[in-house]
Amino acid sequence: MATQKKELTVEEKLKALYDLQQKLSEIDAIKILRGELPQEVQDLEDEIEGLNTRISKYQDEVAMQQDELNRNKDIKAKAEELIDKYTADQDNVRNNREYDYLTKEIEYQTLNIELAEKKMNEASRRAEALQAEIEKAKEMLTDREHALEEKKSELNEIVSENKQKEETLREKAKRQENKIEERLLTAFKRIRKNTRNGLGIVVVQRNACGGCFNRIPAQRQMEIKMHKKVIVCEYCGRILIDPELVGISPEHAKNK
Repeated sequence: MATQKKELTVEEKLKALYDLQQKLSEIDAIKILRGELPQEVQDLEDEIEGLNTRISKYQDEVAMQQDELNRNKDIKAKAEELIDKYTADQDNVRNNREYDYLTKEIEYQTLNIELAEKKMNEASRRAEALQAEIEKAKEMLTDREHALEEKKSELNEIVSENKQKEETLREKAKRQENKIEERLLTAFKRIRKNTRNGLGIVVVQRNACGGCFNRIPAQRQMEIKMHKKVIVCEYCGRILIDPELVGISPEHAKNK
């Protein structure tokens, strides 16, 4: 049978939420310390993968051009052999018709040689251009790999320095969440998600919301101090809490 969460008073609910917010804010601060490094590492890894794919495709095309070059070399060599044969045969013809036939065959094979040489030159130029692109991509790849190594090292250093602290905070935050009723916790998380600084509950400071700094009407301030119900800012939707409830002097109330 599932255990029921202890029914908390409004004061206890607000304190529990505020305590949870402090832990989550510390976790957020660690994430900020990491900054854009995780995304930069991911971007570099994606770019490196793209460069490797590009190099592989270029290399495949170079191989295709080499096959084309070799194929036309064979065509040229065979045509040259035939020309030698037909030229030799011309010395042994029996009539003009045979001589003209061999002459036409020599002309035809000469055209085959010219076409093969043209295709060989095209394949060679294409392979050279591709090889230049491969070298350029490899230089870029080396640069990105060095950058990735530096970024990973920097990120790992930050992570290792704060890993234990972050894990401890997450464990404490999880235990704190278990004290809070599901509906209120869900609403708090939704508020946090929709705020830029991740603050779902803020203290009232200098008669204003500690999140958006809009002034709170006097009557509403009185209601907040009475701790009879959970009250949210009518401007930003954050949950409001009396600073004295969490041991903060109203004059020095600040949300971290």
